[in-house]
Amino acid sequence: MPVAAGIGFFGLLFAALWGVAALVAHNGADTTERLTPAFQEMGRLDSIALTITQGGPIILPDLVGSDRHVVLDHTGDDDLRNWSLHLAHPADRDSSCAIQQIERTRQFTDCDGRTLEVADLAEPPQGVSPIINRKAGTLTLSLRETPATPATTPTS
Repeated sequence: MPVAAGIGFFGLLFAALWGVAALVAHNGADTTERLTPAFQEMGRLDSIALTITQGGPIILPDLVGSDRHVVLDHTGDDDLRNWSLHLAHPADRDSSCAIQQIERTRQFTDCDGRTLEVADLAEPPQGVSPIINRKAGTLTLSLRETPATPATTPTS
């Protein structure tokens, strides 16, 4: 009898977990927001700019998949300007061509061994960008792609 009760318990546990997984899987938008937040708080502008000045652009890994690694860059002396975000692969290749940073430089090597500058990296989708909070002096990354709005022609 104890064996049957144990099997029954694990059967109920499995069914409950299966139900929760099915519920989460069928709620796509909410699931995506929980797994991949739309915004990433990076911290104070001055400390991030200093980190980039001393060590080069920062490669941030995709936390859920493996195709949306991004590179955060800053140039110039003004912490409020000249921030950019790029995808961590060459503009002329897809995400399977990973890059590696040449240590403490602003250069990268790609899957073909080419040396690349930040400008040679792919542009992120529309909506994926750095957001500067001037009042707080902080940087937030918007990681959620926004659909492009179709061009409309005014009618008279």
